[in-house]
Amino acid sequence: MSGNEASPDRAAWRRLLWPGAFTVVALVVLAALGVWQLQRLAWKEDLVARIEARVRAAPEAMPPEATWATTRWADAEYRPLLVSGTFLHEREVLVQANAVLGSGSVRMGAFVLTPLRLDEGGIVFVNRGFVPVELTRDAAAFAAWQREDRAQADAPVTVAGLLRAPQQRGWFVPQDAPDKGQWFVRDPAALAAALGLERVAPFTIDAFRDPEREGWPVGGLTVVSFPNNHLDYAFTWFGLAVVLAVIFVLFAHRRLTGR
Repeated sequence: MSGNEASPDRAAWRRLLWPGAFTVVALVVLAALGVWQLQRLAWKEDLVARIEARVRAAPEAMPPEATWATTRWADAEYRPLLVSGTFLHEREVLVQANAVLGSGSVRMGAFVLTPLRLDEGGIVFVNRGFVPVELTRDAAAFAAWQREDRAQADAPVTVAGLLRAPQQRGWFVPQDAPDKGQWFVRDPAALAAALGLERVAPFTIDAFRDPEREGWPVGGLTVVSFPNNHLDYAFTWFGLAVVLAVIFVLFAHRRLTGR
């Protein structure tokens, strides 16, 4: 009699074998993902702290041209630099972009990238700032702005700004059309090839805003911000693990009790 009563229990436990194995594997994976996100959180917080300290540092001299091809500039991004030279306004390009101005509103327009011929040789593209789309679409106003902006084109200048690695093209960013003057990515290598420039630095410089300068372009609009949702992701993975464990316990209880 007792053997007949125990048999259904053993069968019920056997039916839980594969669901239980799947649940254990899934719990291990979910827990591992949660721990990984916590590790990513620590890495991101350290990265943000290092970059914030780098941005506040005093500007450094332009990196020597001999280091341009061997340095990983993504690791040096947002380093303040101080460079001197002469702007080549005739090779200036507009790279389409949106920017948040002082009012907090998002404006459509472009960044003005101007090659700077360095005193020590070589060229670096300087992002001098933002101009609104209304200015670029008004031929007369744009021509007048260019005449005023280039009045001192041959005068030596000193520029302070943040080093920026080449911008990566996103999935939905159109291809550049140099023949039409349409640029969508701040890539110094592509700009140099299209403009016939040599000895061009593999990075750009986002110029700081000049408090004494009025009008366009408006500099100092570099956004130093990094999404940090790793803690939320960690809670999500751990939460899914808890939910899965509860569901399996309820499932197993139902199978074992026949309810």
